[in-house]
Amino acid sequence: MNEPTLDPGLKAIVSERRQLIGLAYRLIGSLSEAEDVVQETYTRWYALSPTQREAIESPGAWLTTVASRICLDLLGSARARRERYVGEWLPEPLPGHVEWTTGRPPAVDPADRITLDESINMAFLVVLESLTPAERVAFVLHDVFRYAFAEVAEIVGRSPAACRQLASSARRRIRATQVAPTPVARQADLVREFKKAWEAQDIQALIGLLDPDVKAASDGGGVVRAALHPFEGSDEVASYLMTLARWTSGLDLVERDVNGLPGLVLQQAGQTVAVFAFHVAGDRIQHIWGMRNPEKLRPWSGA
Repeated sequence: MNEPTLDPGLKAIVSERRQLIGLAYRLIGSLSEAEDVVQETYTRWYALSPTQREAIESPGAWLTTVASRICLDLLGSARARRERYVGEWLPEPLPGHVEWTTGRPPAVDPADRITLDESINMAFLVVLESLTPAERVAFVLHDVFRYAFAEVAEIVGRSPAACRQLASSARRRIRATQVAPTPVARQADLVREFKKAWEAQDIQALIGLLDPDVKAASDGGGVVRAALHPFEGSDEVASYLMTLARWTSGLDLVERDVNGLPGLVLQQAGQTVAVFAFHVAGDRIQHIWGMRNPEKLRPWSGA
């Protein structure tokens, strides 16, 4: 039986959904909220009359503009919500290797831009959280999705020069946190060694894998038990991990890609109860992010 063929115009609109979710996720750090943003964007599109839709020269650009503005509004209110959040707020982790594409032409100066893979790793998303909403939107649209500043200005509601300054400010802050990337294969080796040491409750082996200034944060959202404040320093983080190891004895710790990089997933009877993302520099683990909030583990239900 042949599948129904979509109208070419409708097919073009539907095909934008993947890019829109990728954009919204990078802008607000939550896949569930990104899906809500895209749903609202399409609702607004179909609320237009046929005549209004036909008058739009580039439906894809219209959808991107609307989604970005919704995200900008959400980012403004999110700051207040996250101040009331119980414990640390962390971006929602993604399973597997996400290959969202932009459909934009190659960057003019690749040295000034990050790759799409880098733009979904946990370390990058955490840094984005430190930016103002306008900086975040201008930077992501220009440096990640390759929109010209004239296009960004239309979305953000500022001049192209102002958007250039916003993106430049964001870029400086992001570069200040970046270090030379460790090859992914080496990262996988370190995460595997970390897993073995953690399962064996070998605190000395763990300390040897951690940067002296390592930081660890967990997000339970007040729904499940999690540390309310980050831990810092290899001794303190290793001691915390030993406590976790005793709590989670009998659960399965498995290797999985988390936001495109090697990570670990804690499972109980096949259900994901925690996801751990890592930032590796050189031969040491510099950051550990543990997600325990079940509301943010929904994408992992079948992982």
